[in-house]
Amino acid sequence: MNRYIDLHTHTTISDGTMTPRELIEYAAKKKLAAIAITDHDSIDGIWEAKQSGKKNHVEVISGIEFSTYYKHTEIHIIGLLIDEKDKRFIKGLHEIIEARDNRNKVMVDKLQAHGFNINLDDIFATADSKVYTRAHMARAMLNKGYVSSMKEAFDLYIGNDGPCYVSREKVNPQMAIQLIRSCGGVSILAHPTLYDMNLRELDALIKELKAIGLQGIEGEYALYTKSEERYIKELAKAHDLVLSGGSDFHGDNKPYIDLGVGKGNLKINYHLLERMREIKNH
Repeated sequence: MNRYIDLHTHTTISDGTMTPRELIEYAAKKKLAAIAITDHDSIDGIWEAKQSGKKNHVEVISGIEFSTYYKHTEIHIIGLLIDEKDKRFIKGLHEIIEARDNRNKVMVDKLQAHGFNINLDDIFATADSKVYTRAHMARAMLNKGYVSSMKEAFDLYIGNDGPCYVSREKVNPQMAIQLIRSCGGVSILAHPTLYDMNLRELDALIKELKAIGLQGIEGEYALYTKSEERYIKELAKAHDLVLSGGSDFHGDNKPYIDLGVGKGNLKINYHLLERMREIKNH
């Protein structure tokens, strides 16, 4: 019998709307065999998720998602099967979190310069989270009536091309990949079709990341078209990268994406996780 998994999810620890416990309980209802917690720049939800996993008979994979910058493009690197208790990993993670916090302060300053009465406390009030992201900023803007939707906040102000956007140049893909590898994790390039790169640029990116330790690529993802999925899998084969797959579930923050199935057509087989463990062990 086929067993299905989801290796890309978010909880209230970053920018999801389900707590780690709620997410695992939902995974059990969806009859998923395994689920990875990949909160942005945080491992704080993993322990709670694993406790819930034991009760609900769902295998919980320790993971994380890093936002990094490559030639002024935001690139996401996922770490799976990490050792979240590794001291070197924790030290490096704290440095990355500090970079995110500093970026949030600068973005708030830009929002205020554009006439929005938004401060850090408004953002903190949107969620009981350990890591605050642009999604929390968008929620604060929505709560105050400055925008009609979170999408509008991104489209007009805080998206990558928005006037209030600030990149975190300090964090690059090599830092994230090395940090993931340092604690025995498997490094995965997340959703490469979202980076607004042509085929040549994407191929060059993957070659460069492979040279510094990238081990896998997200071959199954909620927003891929069939042709995009085929192309990404061809790239993975060409560059000898392991395949991963996930919905990028955020709960109500992305209501069009459901756990395990994405927009309804995802079926990520457990054998991807088994292959990933082989990569890790070697």
